[in-house]
Amino acid sequence: MATGPLVGAIDQGTSSSRFLIWDYHYELLSFIRKDKIQCSWRQNNLPFYWSLIWAEEDPREILRSVFECVEKACDKLKHQKIDVSNIKAIGVSNQRETTILWDKNTGQPLHNAILWLDLRTQSTVEKLINNAPNKDKNILQEKTGLPISTYFSAVKLRWLLDNVEKVRKAVADGRAMFGTVDSWLIWCLTGAHEGGVHCTDVTNACRTMLFNIHTLKWDPELCQFFDIPMNILPEVKSSSEIYGLMRCGTLAQVPISGYHSENVIALAFVCYLHQCLGDQSAALVGQMCFQPGQSKNTYGTGCFLLSNTGEKPIISKHGLLTTLAYKLGKNNPAIYALEGSVAIGGAVVRWLRDNLHIISTAEEVEKLAASVGSSYGCYFVPAFSGLYAPYWDTTARGVICGLTQYTNRNHLAFAALEAVAFQTRELLEAMNKESGVNQTSLQVDGGMTTNKIMMQLQSDILSIPVVKPAMAETTALGAAMAAGSADGVGVWSLSPDDLSAVVWETFEPQIEPAESNQRFAKWKLAVEKSRGWENTENTSSDTGES
Repeated sequence: MATGPLVGAIDQGTSSSRFLIWDYHYELLSFIRKDKIQCSWRQNNLPFYWSLIWAEEDPREILRSVFECVEKACDKLKHQKIDVSNIKAIGVSNQRETTILWDKNTGQPLHNAILWLDLRTQSTVEKLINNAPNKDKNILQEKTGLPISTYFSAVKLRWLLDNVEKVRKAVADGRAMFGTVDSWLIWCLTGAHEGGVHCTDVTNACRTMLFNIHTLKWDPELCQFFDIPMNILPEVKSSSEIYGLMRCGTLAQVPISGYHSENVIALAFVCYLHQCLGDQSAALVGQMCFQPGQSKNTYGTGCFLLSNTGEKPIISKHGLLTTLAYKLGKNNPAIYALEGSVAIGGAVVRWLRDNLHIISTAEEVEKLAASVGSSYGCYFVPAFSGLYAPYWDTTARGVICGLTQYTNRNHLAFAALEAVAFQTRELLEAMNKESGVNQTSLQVDGGMTTNKIMMQLQSDILSIPVVKPAMAETTALGAAMAAGSADGVGVWSLSPDDLSAVVWETFEPQIEPAESNQRFAKWKLAVEKSRGWENTENTSSDTGES
């Protein structure tokens, strides 16, 4: 039976929520995952040539899923006869950029959460770029590290203010609060409208386009550019400090001013929220990439390659993002990273399952791909939400090229996995150009890394070894590590000498670089076919009803 201090981590992603609990030896004691956060994908009612995909989630459902995971994980501890009061810190990792507005008086969302890969803001982005000097999408890059894109929170917030009357009225009345998913969860978990803490951390703030990555503050000029009132923004904190008293679950069965929402009643126990990291920063910490030059690639709904650049932000010239990696404590320096982002990674497998119905489970794609071992000339560009790095092209849409009468679902499955590998190669090549040094291996994590065909494909396409840790939940582990090492907690130390040894599985290239280059060049032709499909000048307004 485990004794001693424990650390928990909430990991809230696009398609699932998790709660995990570790002991001070980094042994995972309890893990609950709730899949299928209800995500609404819908076409608006404009004519075909204006149609855009909207991707939304109900913030209340996000909150409910987190509560359910916390309660069930703690129940598992009790069955192991482990005292839940040993949990000394809880960290939060979350999907970034996803935008939520809520009423601070009632605690109710003012609209569904607009997800990070939502495309309704394409016309907003086009207007902003067209009005910029020289129509430069990188006009804000020096302050934000980011191009103007549908990806980031400011344009989603601008769209809500332009199109949703309920939001405009709440902002005018001084009732509105804005936040990414971390802010929403922390506010709710620390008491909501009864004293909840409205905050975020630097790794989430830097994904809004309203945050100056040099001063580490909300920037008045950026807020003026998007016409966003600063009084709705959360307080920005470091990634590892005490945020507030947590009030969730039935852990101690002690009802201390529980948070109440429409369908949730939470009783409270005495525990503090100590940490918050955007999911990709959490994965960087979980992969222990603490030195400049260390990199990792996470395969989730999308793909995200981050490389630690140390205390100096590097503004990319090759389509990458400059982002905050972490700031582990109030008095510790901010650490920066270069990031390559791909919108559709693991989501392409769900598309094969839910839209084409050629597989019944995500795991089945590995068997189909293995049965043919090649796409036989079929190339897939899953640009469902446009192309992110290194193109930042919102006009692109998905294409499948090279179909023949011989092509079947097995080849499509292989092409889908290969597309993820090709997209990662594009990110890695941009990273190599930026640094002037070629990566000799790639550390990986995320759900798709359990697919051995996928990992072997990745190694083949990159022509370098791919290494993955035995511990699959590195994002949640990173959140827990930051929480457990926070001032006043001290469960763990992040000193390299004190970190546990990591067990790796390595995939070596099994094809010649010439073959990899030929396949990659053919896929790049397909990418060009995907570009320029969609342009919008107008988009529909919303009724304001969630």
